[in-house]
Amino acid sequence: MKYFAPSELIINEDGSVFHLHIRPEQLADKIILVGDPGRVNLVASHFDTREYEVESREFRTITGMYKGKHITVLSTGIGCDNIDIVVNELDALANIDFQTRHEKAELRSLEMVRIGTCGGLQPNTPIGTYIISAKSIGFDGLLNFYAGRNDVCDLEFEKAFKAHMKWNPLLCAPYVIDANSELTKRIGGEDMIRGVTIACGGFFGPQGRELRLPLADPIQNQKIEDFVYQGWRITNFEMESSALAGLSRLMGHRATTCCMVVANRFAKEANTDYKGSIDGLIKKVLDRI
Repeated sequence: MKYFAPSELIINEDGSVFHLHIRPEQLADKIILVGDPGRVNLVASHFDTREYEVESREFRTITGMYKGKHITVLSTGIGCDNIDIVVNELDALANIDFQTRHEKAELRSLEMVRIGTCGGLQPNTPIGTYIISAKSIGFDGLLNFYAGRNDVCDLEFEKAFKAHMKWNPLLCAPYVIDANSELTKRIGGEDMIRGVTIACGGFFGPQGRELRLPLADPIQNQKIEDFVYQGWRITNFEMESSALAGLSRLMGHRATTCCMVVANRFAKEANTDYKGSIDGLIKKVLDRI
């Protein structure tokens, strides 16, 4: 069995994993990921019971029971770099023996659903729309650091997208990854749009927002909105879905992302008073996970 040195898998003195500060026995098989630490308590407010509560940096975790289901809700903070930390450490908690530092003989598959907010990019994604990411396009470049990247990505979609965008070679190579199809179908039900989500490495320039700094590609968003491949259109921007789907596929976990649109870039509208209305999306996910 593969051995993981202390420099590679850092375990705290209390037996918890380095960043998340969770111990193996505190992790459920069903996991809800949210960006905002404050949203963890909103999700957990629906739990029937709470077993564990842990807080470290931007990572806040509550594990409990909801209608007979054992669920962990965890905040990731913002960005695919944090998703890299979270998914790797969750996988370590599930599939590495913290006593021996060896990979377990029997691997555990986790079910992870990210609940977040996003910016809509099409006329059919107005404010308040629920979008589930059937596919994600990673502008972050994270998955390119891992072996097997080409085995799990949609290479033809990537090729078509780069050609359409006239992709700048100074940028990270985009990757296209499918979410777990069964989980996406179950969580998305009949009331969420199946979309293609771009996960960006930033909120402003990477998403085509221009404040004081001019953009390298001023028509980036127009090209994104116009792109069509085999009937797929790009529906929304957010900042985590590609890394979550990609790392999960590589590790043998099941993951998908569902977001509520709080800004429509096409219509140039935004809603900052969304915190109450996102509770409807949380309830749907809790019932379907």
